[in-house]
Amino acid sequence: MTGRRKGAGNHDPGQAGVQRVLGSRGEVRSFYDKISKVYDLLAERSEGPMRQAGLRMLAPRPGDRILEIGAGTGQVLMDLAGRVGARGLVCGVDLSAGMLAQAASRRRRAGPAAPVVLAQGDATALPFGPGTFHGVFMSFTLELFDTPEIPAVLAECRRVLRSGGRLQVVGLSREGEPGLALQAYEWGHRHFPNLLDCRPIRVARAVEAAGFIVRRRRRLRMWVPVEVVLGEAPRQTGESEPGVKKCRK
Repeated sequence: MTGRRKGAGNHDPGQAGVQRVLGSRGEVRSFYDKISKVYDLLAERSEGPMRQAGLRMLAPRPGDRILEIGAGTGQVLMDLAGRVGARGLVCGVDLSAGMLAQAASRRRRAGPAAPVVLAQGDATALPFGPGTFHGVFMSFTLELFDTPEIPAVLAECRRVLRSGGRLQVVGLSREGEPGLALQAYEWGHRHFPNLLDCRPIRVARAVEAAGFIVRRRRRLRMWVPVEVVLGEAPRQTGESEPGVKKCRK
């Protein structure tokens, strides 16, 4: 994002009824820099069980190379490192330097089982080569992007995934009839976008529209609905095994 968006229309019919994101990239970065030291206290109690459901669905295997987009304070990164082991690799990307500083501190304390590489970057232009990863994990991140940007983020996920690679997305859901809690949340996003910067989207529809095969989908609830969606990148023939050198620090 380079500035504040105008209008509330949708460009993607699959995301009908989904609100637009009004904040700029700079505002998002600044917000998460400010709350980075207390983010886990604010969010982990509600978001943690949803992330764990996503990790169980992704089912990382020893030796896998996994990318987390929106790595935040690094809790999932350490969990992933334990699952992929010494033969694996975990990379984390986040827009916020403050959040990455917390992740780096957690990495130092944890001494993870697998190499964990952190990079500050934007999910619309990931700093990794094609076919680098066996899996990509996102939790409460895709809905931070404005509706026209969601296909670009998912296209980048496809680019960095191997043929048949897995994409796991955990996100606030706009599917079904919105209840009072969801309506209240969307009202808050509309009137206080700097505080409620993300909004519910149609997660499975977005993943499928980006060309992934939706293999599994669960609908859960914290205080608003959540979709946990596993997509698979289409399989291609003749793909060579990528090297880990394509994962830059």
